[in-house]
Amino acid sequence: MNDLVAKTAIDRRIADIVRPVIEDMGYELVRLRLMGSTKSNTLQIMADKPEGGIEVDDLSDITTAVGATLDVEDPIEGEYTLEVSSPGIDRPLTRYKDFDAWNGWLAKIETSELIDGRKRFKGTLAGTEDGEVLIELEGEEGGEPVTIGLTFDLLADAKLVLTDDLIAEMLKARKDAGLIDETQYDEIQTDEGSEEE
Repeated sequence: MNDLVAKTAIDRRIADIVRPVIEDMGYELVRLRLMGSTKSNTLQIMADKPEGGIEVDDLSDITTAVGATLDVEDPIEGEYTLEVSSPGIDRPLTRYKDFDAWNGWLAKIETSELIDGRKRFKGTLAGTEDGEVLIELEGEEGGEPVTIGLTFDLLADAKLVLTDDLIAEMLKARKDAGLIDETQYDEIQTDEGSEEE
């Protein structure tokens, strides 16, 4: 079973070089893309901790280690800019396990081939089963929702949809993990006594 971490041949070659470096540091490679032209390339790498919650200092450490490795291996022709980032809240779903980890959340999935006359699907993730990603779609014209299975190998792109609930959950997880110190922020004042006229 393939993944969506690296799509093109050069992306896969670079991923084979940087993945061991990132994993030896205790992180996971989420996505890698080389974009641009031979004159101006940008290598974008997304990494995360296995349990999530990567921080700026972690990304800086990864940038240093990956940059040094790429300088030695030199897989990219010409000059390039290295960008290392977190997956963000509306993260790409690039590995089979991501669809179980984000079960219950709204996602957009695109396939490489037409399935029932379409390539784009938006719905609630319902886990995985037998090599398929399960997604619950809204029923037609107010009908009952229907869960379909999309073969993982046919996926071209997938990501979470940014919703208020997802943002709230991410903030709660960061707070629960002690990554947000509420004492550093002013208390929110509300004006309960005023009424609009």
